[in-house]
Amino acid sequence: MAFAPLLAIPPFPGARPPRFAVWGGGSEDAADLLAALAQRRVGGCYWGRQPALPAAGHDLDGTMSPAAGALAWPADADPWHMLDGAVRVRLPADDARILLAVAAGRNVVVSDAGREQAPDAAMIAALLHAQLTGWQWQDPFGGGAITCRQAIALAGFWRQLIDGNRGIAAALGFAYWKRPTVAPLLWNGAASPFRRDLPALGAGQQVAVWRSRLTAPQSRELARCAVPVLEVEDGFIRSAGLGADCVPPLSVIVDGVGVHFDPNGPSGLELLLQDGDFPSDLLARAAALRTAIVASGLSKYETGQAIALPRPGGARRHVLVPGQVEDDRAVTSGGALASNLELLRRARAAAGPEAFVIYKPHPDVLAGHRRGHIAAADTAALADRIETTAPMAALIAMADELHVNSSLAGFEALLRHKPVTVHGVPFYAGWGLTTDHGPVPARRTARRTLDELVVAALLLYPRYLDPTTGLPCPAEVLVQRLTSGQPTLDPTASAVVAVRRATGRVRRLLAR
Repeated sequence: MAFAPLLAIPPFPGARPPRFAVWGGGSEDAADLLAALAQRRVGGCYWGRQPALPAAGHDLDGTMSPAAGALAWPADADPWHMLDGAVRVRLPADDARILLAVAAGRNVVVSDAGREQAPDAAMIAALLHAQLTGWQWQDPFGGGAITCRQAIALAGFWRQLIDGNRGIAAALGFAYWKRPTVAPLLWNGAASPFRRDLPALGAGQQVAVWRSRLTAPQSRELARCAVPVLEVEDGFIRSAGLGADCVPPLSVIVDGVGVHFDPNGPSGLELLLQDGDFPSDLLARAAALRTAIVASGLSKYETGQAIALPRPGGARRHVLVPGQVEDDRAVTSGGALASNLELLRRARAAAGPEAFVIYKPHPDVLAGHRRGHIAAADTAALADRIETTAPMAALIAMADELHVNSSLAGFEALLRHKPVTVHGVPFYAGWGLTTDHGPVPARRTARRTLDELVVAALLLYPRYLDPTTGLPCPAEVLVQRLTSGQPTLDPTASAVVAVRRATGRVRRLLAR
């Protein structure tokens, strides 16, 4: 009977993973597989705990009877962590970790029925077949066959995410309806990090925060203790529905430098755009992803609707002005205009009387949950049309240009090669792709192509969750899910969304 495979999908909270491999049918060349395992640091319980290790080199023993003076190797520990600093490794003859120790370049001793010997080429070849090449690996997202090297790369993708979360000691300010989809993206291999209080932190530990939902006591305690903070916000491709309606996010941003919408200081995204060096394979992925997004009509809150809208102004130049939530942190953090009315005034002044100006209120404002309403008399005086129903992607495709404050709609317009005039300081301003009227920081000196912007903003910066399997996934998987018509909302969350939407309707009626 075959061994269980060496590679496994980590047990992300709430995940519903399919089989990663089935026995038989594998005939892949084993050359360089050990090097690939070592490069990605995967295999075994690679999401496991990382106990303290001796400062000096240590002997590592994974047998039932560890040798005197050796460090025991528990099965639930991260094997690559345990191998770091190991000088000599002792393992049973049928233990898959032999491959990892050999891949790590350690001195390995195999214990078998009282005999101890170094693993020879025949033993390693047999283990490789039993653990890797004798299996047919399967893409957990698409279901098709993948190579062992592709499976190793995917495991490495998950490892990188988990390692990035190792220092998270607590997560504060996360609404209960967000936690099911955010938990896998913040998981560090241990228990869920969500808490109400601030724990004592050890060296290298941080706190993940959804700052707009922190209580006043939590904010004061974070400031008092000068705690290292990871800012968490919605990703740029978020969900099929509004956050204000309690639709949980399928993408988040986790930034330990700063928030991307605050120009008063750098963010991880700004550093990527300023200093990043993007290889050709990433640029090719960015171009393909951008093409898929545009072709499907995908935007932050909307699943793809690639529809063509008529031009209500005929041959006149159509200028689209997207409104924002006026008390959103993206507006109040600095650099942005304070009101949608001021944005609309400036857009009309810049466009001139001959332009056909379309104003689109923010969906959270329309839903009755947030601030940003403009009085009917003011919009009538400045805009030729108020659009409340058409999808943002379709409006952008129809328009000739956009005027934005700091709205993500400006970024979505760039994806569609539309001219964008920016009156605030969003993350995509200042790189040579927009006309900038806001106070762009002098530290943004690099000039970027559109696909370089897409690499940073959509491939490298956010984290994505596959709503079908509950597994962290690459951006392309979420785009495919959102545009395929598959369900993207947990049925248990639908009641909360329905109540929230009804609340918004009541608020709109009362406001009228």
